[in-house]
Amino acid sequence: MTNQLISSYIPAFIFILLRVGIVIMLLPFFGSRNFPAQMKIGLSVAFALILTPLIEIKIANNELIPLMVMREIILGIAFGFTARFVFFAIEMSGQIISNAMGLSIAQSFNPEIGQSTEMSQLFGFIAMLIFLSIDAHHDLIYVFVKSYELLPGGEISLSGLIPSVVSIVKVMFIIALKLSAPVVMTMVVSHIMLGFVYKAAPQINIFFVAYPIYIFVGFIVLLIGLPMILTVTNGYLGSITEEVTKLLNSLRG
Repeated sequence: MTNQLISSYIPAFIFILLRVGIVIMLLPFFGSRNFPAQMKIGLSVAFALILTPLIEIKIANNELIPLMVMREIILGIAFGFTARFVFFAIEMSGQIISNAMGLSIAQSFNPEIGQSTEMSQLFGFIAMLIFLSIDAHHDLIYVFVKSYELLPGGEISLSGLIPSVVSIVKVMFIIALKLSAPVVMTMVVSHIMLGFVYKAAPQINIFFVAYPIYIFVGFIVLLIGLPMILTVTNGYLGSITEEVTKLLNSLRG
């Protein structure tokens, strides 16, 4: 009896650990590079141990185990990507703003530094604080546990995956453009005005005059628009669980 219980428990534990491990590695905050790898492994094993007695994993004799494993991997990656798409969008908006303000010009002087990502890191840090303050991580954990009710082990339909991913990517670019639009438009106006100045006084070295102006004006716009950025970010972070639920429903057979 004990051997039969162990033989049924271990495969279920492995399948649950597979989905849990992938999702933990990709979730916001838990999947951060600053989060210790030992903690990630410990959380994955702990969640799997807790969920294994509560979730029934049925493996038919004619079911291909590699196929079930592949489905679990795809589901975990899709879940994690959907949970992080707002963070990708926010960091993308920070990179767009850095390029528009000229903060990435350091690459021209020292290519070893690479592109400047200071604004991306700042926006990502702000988004993470908002994410934790609204308890969105608890909501994601709840949705993940519910995913075993919607999609038992290995029972997913991949026909709805591509439309869902395309929709999420579209929303991701929309968020990035919304957050970066004020600074980008201000930079366009600044470029036009400095173009008139250069035409009026060609002897001015417009390259070295323009970049301090771009940085100054960009930070002023960011300071003025910070309440709007926080409000928009809060709204999109609060909708992550809704997007993840939509994904899970689209993968149901």
